Formats: sequence, structure tokens, C-alpha cells
Amino acid sequence: MSLLITTLVTFVTFYSYLLIIRVLLTWFPTINWYNQPFAALAQISDPYLNLFRSIIPPLGGMDFSPILAFLALNLAGDLLRTLARLPFAQGF
Repeated sequence: MSLLITTLVTFVTFYSYLLIIRVLLTWFPTINWYNQPFAALAQISDPYLNLFRSIIPPLGGMDFSPILAFLALNLAGDLLRTLARLPFAQGF
């Protein structure tokens, strides 16, 4: 159980880094999101971000949905880290 939780925490951390890269790259309007490696990054990150874009539409040309996406991802990571510290997750 602990290995599974540790793997999930690592995935959440890695995915957070990918989202940070994705958000920072949106500041450069000349990036062609149809060319690699940007297309792969968009394909990995956009489905998750689109969940939050349906909740918070862009306001005045600014997309605030990544803030909510990061918050949800950080809460999930914190929950997993808490679960990893519980006695049942340590094994026998």
C-alpha cells in the first residue's frame, strides 16, 4: 500500500511540474501548440485543465482555471502524503 501511495505522490508532483511548464509557456504567443514537444504537453495537460475551465471561464482574456487546478492537485497530494503516514499504509 505504501508503494502505491508513494507512486501516486510522485505522479502528482511530476504532473504539477508539467502544469507549471504548460502555464508558463502560454505567456509566449509564438509557440505553435501543434508541433512537438508542445503538442504532447498540451495533450497531457489540457484534459485536466479543461475540467476547471468549464467551472471558471476566462475573464477579460485571463485564464484563472490553472489556479483552481493547482489547488485541487495540491490538496490531492497532501491527502496522499497524509495517507502515507497512517499506520495501515506502513504494512505489516
